Amino acid sequence: MTPPLGGLDRRHFLRAALVTLGAGALTACESAVGQQRAAGDDNAAPVRGGTLKIGSPVDLVPANLLTNTGATPLVNGLVYETLLRYPHDRLEPAASLAKSWQLAADGLSLELELRDDVAFHSGRPFAAADVEFSLRTYADPKWSGQLKSTAAAITEFTAPTPHRLVLRFAHPLGNIFDLLDTVPILDRESAEQLPTGAKYVGTGPFRLVERDPNTRIVFERNEHYRIPERPYLDRVEVLVIPDSQALLNSLRSGRVALANGLNYRDTENLSRTAAFKTINLDGAELQMYVGANVSNPALADVRLRRAVAYALDRERVVAEVFRGVGYPLNLPWPRSSPAFDQARNTRYARDVAKARALVAAAGKPPVLPLSYGTDVGAYQAVAQIVQANLAEVGIEVTLDPTEPSVAVKKLIGGQYPGLWLADHSWAQFVPSTLTVSAYPFNARKNSSHYESAAYVGAADTAWRIPPGADVARAYGALSDQLLDGLFLIEICAKLQQFAAARRVHGVAWTKRRELLLTEAFLA
Repeated sequence: MTPPLGGLDRRHFLRAALVTLGAGALTACESAVGQQRAAGDDNAAPVRGGTLKIGSPVDLVPANLLTNTGATPLVNGLVYETLLRYPHDRLEPAASLAKSWQLAADGLSLELELRDDVAFHSGRPFAAADVEFSLRTYADPKWSGQLKSTAAAITEFTAPTPHRLVLRFAHPLGNIFDLLDTVPILDRESAEQLPTGAKYVGTGPFRLVERDPNTRIVFERNEHYRIPERPYLDRVEVLVIPDSQALLNSLRSGRVALANGLNYRDTENLSRTAAFKTINLDGAELQMYVGANVSNPALADVRLRRAVAYALDRERVVAEVFRGVGYPLNLPWPRSSPAFDQARNTRYARDVAKARALVAAAGKPPVLPLSYGTDVGAYQAVAQIVQANLAEVGIEVTLDPTEPSVAVKKLIGGQYPGLWLADHSWAQFVPSTLTVSAYPFNARKNSSHYESAAYVGAADTAWRIPPGADVARAYGALSDQLLDGLFLIEICAKLQQFAAARRVHGVAWTKRRELLLTEAFLA
């Protein structure tokens, strides 16, 4: 076994948690992005230079920089980097700004050795103090970071050298690597300008050089990026195009070469032509669900929520709206998750008779709003199917389209008055992350105002099991709490898609759907 870093006692570390990169592994470390290239790009020879124009239906909201909402995945993927990075297909962290790490056997501390060849866009060298600053900032409730409870459980930061950092925890954190994969490393010298959007300084492959709110965001190549000869592109321009038809026309006309936010049918049709292709964000699943505000008297009765669960035609949603790029779910976990359980996952198969009986037992509810954001074209189509499904069993809803920034505010603040339709993420990470972190699921404070001591207990138990321990029983108990409480009613898992001109190559992404363009080029 490699000796522990910083003189810590060898017996305090898990062999499975030790990752040390030798000099011969440098290329693999630098090419972590390259390992996640979009399928079908590998035969194209890289070309240096050029501007990639991207169409996005939403703009960046500076105050939401750490929330993984809106356009923040675009900015974070280009401007910032994280300490570790998961591959798409498993929860095994790979090196990024941290080149090696050791987790104590009791799960109460983690030592990180950081790269010493990294600088911020300002030219200032990256060091352990920046990691501490970034983790403390992420833990600050004002930023609404979804993993803030995990960041807040770090009780002590010790830096024996400028590029070595020891984290100590209040209790074992089964999702500590999720946090280190998620938190962007911020420049502590300019961070006070982040809330206003005046300056974004990271260590990533691109520098944010211009932002015209609701119009465009411009990035230029970081000439001093740590990976030699990367990125290939000189410039990236993100054009904010809220209307789906206008976005489609912009891609067809060549105004943009990569588009996020088209409906699945349009993306499918484009991919059948010689000029365009589809990029599926494998390993970065989203789950679509119906949320219920249980402080609403009608929705406080779990029988009505169960009626909704039985009424949903999940197969139709997957087939018609997402063109088969997904699969039905009762639980949030995608098939790749260690918490996925097919038996539990079929508990609420569509059953109109059961749904009607539950509505009759609970009493016919008043007309309920079904809210959804207008930034995703698929939301309206799904909402219409859900509305018809619920009408069939005696639940009447009115559709309530909501402007994106307002939708985010309502979700975070638990302000939806009845039912709402949205996507959630984080289920593709360690399962406990979802239930102690994500706004809709957080056991202590969630968007549904759902309170349950049993749910809090199950969430905490799963969260506090050290990485590598046997967690099957804990995950099963967590799933049962979600199925019994049913404050969120899952519809399906699906893959986000980008539509791209075929001359776009090397596009990659993180498990949070942050766009990685270090290896991207135009050919």
